[in-house]
Amino acid sequence: MHHPFTRRDALALLAGAAAIPGVRAQAGWPAKSIRFVVPFAPGGTSEIVARSVAAELTRQLGQSVYVENKPGGAGVVAMSDVAKAAPDGHTFILGHVGTLAVNPYMLSHSPYDVNRDFVPVTLLAKVPNVFVIHPDVPARDFREFVAYVRKNPGKLNYGSAGNASAGHLAMEYLKLVTGMFITHIPYRGTGPQLTDLIAGRTQASSAGLPALAPHIKSGKLRAIAVGTPRRIEAMPDVPTVAEMGFKDFETSQWYGVLAPAGTPPELVKRIQEECNKALKSSAVTARFANDSAVGGGGPSKEFADFIAREQAIWKDIVKRASIKAD
Repeated sequence: MHHPFTRRDALALLAGAAAIPGVRAQAGWPAKSIRFVVPFAPGGTSEIVARSVAAELTRQLGQSVYVENKPGGAGVVAMSDVAKAAPDGHTFILGHVGTLAVNPYMLSHSPYDVNRDFVPVTLLAKVPNVFVIHPDVPARDFREFVAYVRKNPGKLNYGSAGNASAGHLAMEYLKLVTGMFITHIPYRGTGPQLTDLIAGRTQASSAGLPALAPHIKSGKLRAIAVGTPRRIEAMPDVPTVAEMGFKDFETSQWYGVLAPAGTPPELVKRIQEECNKALKSSAVTARFANDSAVGGGGPSKEFADFIAREQAIWKDIVKRASIKAD
């Protein structure tokens, strides 16, 4: 017997539809402002990338996308926070080489599993890594610097934005291939470490071009090499480490967006599409061109594959260079 369709049936149907996360999430997203967590102190390349993309997303979505800096514990503080956040597209994190490819092999205990507790959304940018020294160091270029350090092992100190920051890793990788011994001084962010480097309290560093460019231009720092496979347009006179006789040496700073695991696939796709759109906006392309950054924006799967490749590379380097969380 055919029974009439009641209001109760209609409500049951609606409840069923609401229980499918994608239906609910898609329709009303974003329902409130979005927290974009950056696991570093302000003043570094990570923040420059995050803020330029967040500003565009805010314009596109009509909801505020705000950057929240959460430094500490080699990125563990921020990652733990986002791993526990609701998977509803209103919290995501800026992931990078340290938190995604190095920490799993450097930290003996981690409160989360990078590959299980997060879903890669999209790569945002690859930024050239530059090696710089204080002008007082008696070396005019990369070769002279390596020779000087080999003659004076342990005499120089280099600063980084902290343990497992891209600069820490790049420098340890460089030490590994060149046989140099320089002491690592971790800081809480690129800003503070550059203050000491410019003052001459430390002698060398590696960081992303955006944070270093003004100081290289003003002559406060001397660029001796880049970590990219080819020279960069912004500094055509600065050689690559690879062309100095260290074949296949490559290290870049890369940044991407990850969401908490359990975020519905269609929502991940939507965030990826919005990020891609933001990366193509004139404000972001101009900023990236200025910093010699290469924009990302590809699908989630592409970023996941990229992370897996980086993990394989750094697992080996962490072991060979015995990189530890000081």
